[in-house]
Amino acid sequence: MTKARLTQDPHKTRAPSAQPLEVAIGRAVRKFRTQQKLTVAELSRLTGLSIGMLSKIESGSTSPSLTTLQSLSKALRVPLTAFFRGFEQRREFAHTPAGSAVEVERPATRAGHQYKLLGHITSHASGVIVEPYLITLTDQSDTFPSFQHDGIELLYMIEGELDYRHDKQSVRMKPGDTLLFEADAPHGPHNYVRLPARFLSIIAYPIDD
Repeated sequence: MTKARLTQDPHKTRAPSAQPLEVAIGRAVRKFRTQQKLTVAELSRLTGLSIGMLSKIESGSTSPSLTTLQSLSKALRVPLTAFFRGFEQRREFAHTPAGSAVEVERPATRAGHQYKLLGHITSHASGVIVEPYLITLTDQSDTFPSFQHDGIELLYMIEGELDYRHDKQSVRMKPGDTLLFEADAPHGPHNYVRLPARFLSIIAYPIDD
C-alpha cells in the first residue's frame, strides 16, 4: 500500500520560546497580510522591516515593539488593536453525547434523508467551518444525486450499501469505505443496494469574510 506524505506534522509542538501574546500577534499579521494578498517581501518593502524579522513575527518567535506594530498597522491598514484580538481567545469544542444529535433540514430532507448534526462550533478563529452529519437512508428515502455546495466533503460508510455519484463518476460505497471530493460538483446517492444505510458526512468550507 502506498504511503501518502503529510503536509503537516500532527506531532509538531510549538517552540518553547513562543509565547501566547506573540503567537496571537503573529497569526493576526499573517492573516491580514494574506487577506490583502501581500507576500512577505512586499510587506517588507511597505514597512521597512526585514523579511527575516517579519518571518519571526509571523511565527510568534519574537516580540515586536510598539513602533514595529505601528508600521505594520499602517501598511496593512488595520487598527493597532486588531493584532491583539486573538490573545487569550477562547477555543471552543463540541461534545455530542450518543442520542443527542440534532435533526436538521437540508435539501435532501424532502427526499426522506435523515440528517443529524453531530456538532457545531461558533468560533471562527480557524477560518474554516466544519459540519459533521450522520445521514440515515431507509426504504422511504429517494435517490438524490444533485447536491452542490461550496467546500470539500468526506463520506465514511457505516452501514448498508449504495452507489454514490460525483459529477460523471459513480462508486459503490460499502461499510468502511471513504469518499473525499470537491462538493461544488453535483453529487449524491443514485442507487440503493442495501438499506438501511448510514454514513458520516463531514463538510468543510472557508468562512466568508
